Amino acid sequence: MKHALITGASRGLGLALARALAAGGWALTLTARGEEDLHCAAFDLDASADVTAIAGDVADPAHRARLAKAVPRLDLLVNNASGLGPVPLPALAGYPLDGLRDLFETNVIAPLALIQATLPALRGSGGAVLNISSDAAVEPYEGWGGYGATKAALDQISNVLAAEEPGVAVWWVDPGEMRTRMLADAVGAEEAAAAPEPETVAPALLRLVAARPASGRFTRDTLE
Repeated sequence: MKHALITGASRGLGLALARALAAGGWALTLTARGEEDLHCAAFDLDASADVTAIAGDVADPAHRARLAKAVPRLDLLVNNASGLGPVPLPALAGYPLDGLRDLFETNVIAPLALIQATLPALRGSGGAVLNISSDAAVEPYEGWGGYGATKAALDQISNVLAAEEPGVAVWWVDPGEMRTRMLADAVGAEEAAAAPEPETVAPALLRLVAARPASGRFTRDTLE
């Protein structure tokens, strides 16, 4: 049985991917900050699935250590947990620097630290890392400078990791706009409601994992 660790798994794309992997027979370790939401999400998965839910903040070193200890063998690490930063989204000219530091801690430092903590398990299985990116990493959207900068940094970390760890597949994926709480916080509930559900993206990610292409950056369109 293959084992995946998914961060930000209590809702949105993380939960949609967890459901898809569970239906495919994967064992799952799920984490998110909200304990009640996380355990509700885990409870709602396929009753036959092997699921462990460990609530906590991936920016917390102690929590990352707990996660790494829970997955001595790991086939897939999904770094999905992410912060948006200050809202309404501020222009860079007035971007709160403390908020930007916190955002880099959540969106860049925490994923890299979790990769470092789980690399022995991933190397042992010839596993894969899936980092969730954004088109804001490569496009100059007004107001998205802070968030986009963190995703651009995560993209380059993924790129270099792929060169340094040839035995581990590394994919960084822009899933496109989805109907999530984060998008609603950024653009408003009405505009966010027009975006596709995260469940429409999960099958594309499943195909990526199953095909196991060479490390690289992908978008939802290239996976469909």
